[in-house]
Amino acid sequence: MATMAASHFFYRRHVISSGDGTSKFADGSLKQFSTFYKPKGFSSAQINYRNLRTQAASDGRKQVEIVYNLDEKLNKLADGVDMNAGLSRLTLFSPCKINVFLRITSKRPDGFHDLASLFHVISLGDKIKFSLSPSKSTDRLSTNVSGIPLDERNLIIKALNLYRKKTGSDKFFWVHVDKRVPTGAGLGGGSSNAATALWAANQFSGCLATEKELQEWSGEIGSDVPFFFSNGAAYCTGRGEIIQDIPSPVPFDLPMVLIKPPEACSTAEVYKRFRLDVSSTVAPLTLLEKISKNGISQDVCVNDLEPPAFEVLPSLKRLKQRIIAAGRGKYDAVFMSGSGSTIVGVGSPDPPQFIYDEEDFKDVFFSEAKFITRSDQQWYNEPSSSTNSDSLDQTSGTV
Repeated sequence: MATMAASHFFYRRHVISSGDGTSKFADGSLKQFSTFYKPKGFSSAQINYRNLRTQAASDGRKQVEIVYNLDEKLNKLADGVDMNAGLSRLTLFSPCKINVFLRITSKRPDGFHDLASLFHVISLGDKIKFSLSPSKSTDRLSTNVSGIPLDERNLIIKALNLYRKKTGSDKFFWVHVDKRVPTGAGLGGGSSNAATALWAANQFSGCLATEKELQEWSGEIGSDVPFFFSNGAAYCTGRGEIIQDIPSPVPFDLPMVLIKPPEACSTAEVYKRFRLDVSSTVAPLTLLEKISKNGISQDVCVNDLEPPAFEVLPSLKRLKQRIIAAGRGKYDAVFMSGSGSTIVGVGSPDPPQFIYDEEDFKDVFFSEAKFITRSDQQWYNEPSSSTNSDSLDQTSGTV
């Protein structure tokens, strides 16, 4: 079982990126993946080796060995950008979120649903490296995991295209995502990536847009994206795009564990099975008030999408029930985030022992996390406790 960072991030039998440009699997095998960023700390021996090596043969003739180095070629291109731009590289943390409660309040005429939810950013997140590209026509995206689209279907590319459309910017980027948030999890990982890309593009362009404008534009990408331009804790209504910043109602040292099976829940299928007439009737503002006064407990962590999600994925209901039973009271609340399929246990950073022991759960993702927020005019910082000693630069964009 591989462990990533002090946050005890686990991917069993999943790819794990390392600082040397390789990907490790649980069986110890390696997979090389390309990166478009300038390596740091070349030794003189490495520099001397890079392009041409001339050696004297025994007969006095010179032998010339041509050494082709793709990284060197890309480095020279990046250096050319460096000389003509102030900011040329930026590494940002892209955190995910959980829904502490999620009420569905009505069906809209457009076919969508109105919701009322306490969204909160947490410390699990991706790392995204942005570099200015010499290209004036194409962004280039790479990641450390397979199965993620790298073209216009990716929300990062959509965000960069949107920023150029709104501002007239002509900047294009090389982007690499060190993916740590599982997909199809109800954690908003893709939405966070999109918001982070909008923030980054604005930094590279000298902040042509205000935060408010970025937040408003981001709703064109997806309903969850505007939330990430909040301070990290917000009461969200409408389709999720109406954001009311609130002081965090929960302590930042409150631990939690995220547990996600390999199966994902289709958001469209979950909403298709949702029935308003059998959902909770408790007022969302009542839930918010209780959390603000008394903290998180099982009775306030209402998620109206749990019943339809459990119909879509019956094993998810069994997983939640078993976590509650095996936890023996160590969790203050156990609930599903978003439309699934992540189950959150608040009150302890550790999963139940059966997650470790039983073969049926060998491919389950789990990670500890805490609540975080961000400061005004700055992007989110990864908590130091979950940072590797060999992790990427902790550069936070500021205005």
